[in-house]
Amino acid sequence: MSKLFSTTHIPAISGRKEPPSLRRFAQEEDGALTFAALAMLGGMILIGGIYFDMQRNEMERVRIQNTADRAVLAAADLDQTLDPTEVVQDYFDKAGIPDRANSVTVDEGLNFRTVSVNSDSVTPTNFMNMLGIDELPLRSYAEAEERVNNVEISMVLDISGSMSEGDKMSQLRDAANVFVDTVINPSTEDLVSLSIIPYSEHVSAGPEIMSHFNVNWNNSYSHCMEFSESDFDTSTMRRNKTYKQVQHFDWGYNGYSNTLDTPVCPSGSYEDIVAFSQDVAALKYKISQLVPRGSTSIFAGMKWAAGLLDPDFNTITQSLIASGDADEAFSARPASFNDHETLKTVILMTDGKNHYSYRINDNYYANASHAAHWNRYNLDWYLSRYVQSYYHNQFKYLKYWPDYGDTLLGNVCDAAKEKNIVIWSIGFEVSDHSAGVMENCASSPSHFFRVEGVEIKDAFKAIARQINQLRLTQ
Repeated sequence: MSKLFSTTHIPAISGRKEPPSLRRFAQEEDGALTFAALAMLGGMILIGGIYFDMQRNEMERVRIQNTADRAVLAAADLDQTLDPTEVVQDYFDKAGIPDRANSVTVDEGLNFRTVSVNSDSVTPTNFMNMLGIDELPLRSYAEAEERVNNVEISMVLDISGSMSEGDKMSQLRDAANVFVDTVINPSTEDLVSLSIIPYSEHVSAGPEIMSHFNVNWNNSYSHCMEFSESDFDTSTMRRNKTYKQVQHFDWGYNGYSNTLDTPVCPSGSYEDIVAFSQDVAALKYKISQLVPRGSTSIFAGMKWAAGLLDPDFNTITQSLIASGDADEAFSARPASFNDHETLKTVILMTDGKNHYSYRINDNYYANASHAAHWNRYNLDWYLSRYVQSYYHNQFKYLKYWPDYGDTLLGNVCDAAKEKNIVIWSIGFEVSDHSAGVMENCASSPSHFFRVEGVEIKDAFKAIARQINQLRLTQ
């Protein structure tokens, strides 16, 4: 007998709810946050790596550029006797990057040298290679040039009495000679003109230059022009003005002798201006003839220095060339102030400060007889012996004094700088006050040199080298 087995059918329940533990597992988000944080961290590391690669590349580029700049500056120096290409490579060798100077180009001629170096290489990347960038470019270029273009120089030398102290005059002569040799050489032929303006209590223009101005002559002994206060407000030597001639007399004495060796305006040709020359031998001979004498009027020296650089002086230059008193190569000088191919510069030197300067009242210096009289007698010596002290002030008056001289100097220096004349000044064993006055006259504080003893030679040489300065062109 068989048994009948039956199966119980359990229908599916579609709306059944999962246990609470399963619901919590389905809703859990902790894992998702972990993945996002990891992705963000990876991105930040990659960005940091990219920054690291780029920063390392930039640091290397700067190192190469700085080396290249220094290298071409040294190689382009016209005083550099070594091969310019070797000089550049030596800089890269010593910087530890000998293979970075890919190509060096040298172009030079009689009065210039241009040196350029190109560096074109790469740096490998440490992180950017994950993006398919295996290297970053390294490119740098530097070029330097020393070129002596047209240069007009007025060198103003203090030869007042204080220059007789110690070895001052000898040191000045050596320094001035070094300057001449540095700025004038075969490579600067017909490019650099030098005028020398010696000064003491005044400036002797010399008969040739003086003859080109309207002057009321009062003596035949000297060649100085009297300036008014307004003359120091401009660089121009006014051609439409009638100047008074500076009186020829000596007003200082030691109480015993009738001294006549330091007149307000000197009569010796050794103090006359030399204009627009490139004759090294003649310039050095002029320097060797300078003799200390008299008082100090720095402003007068600076006035003439600016005047010789003012284009209005050009017609006088041409006349000086015709008479053999200037170099014919400089017939177009002084150039116009807007000639960008011409550098106009003044080197103004003093060992002291602006001092006192007297004049004889006009009624006692009115004719040739008066001029002859004062050519024989020191003013103060004569007054002390032949004129009662009560009447002394009737014979003379004070024309210049230190503070007034400083003002006039400042005015003419400002007028020159407004015309883009570059002014270098040298204070040779000067007081703090004089140093301040000379620094104020200079084109900038870095254009002023305060020196002692033989340092004056270094100052003149440094100025000469900077006149022929290197220009980093790119």
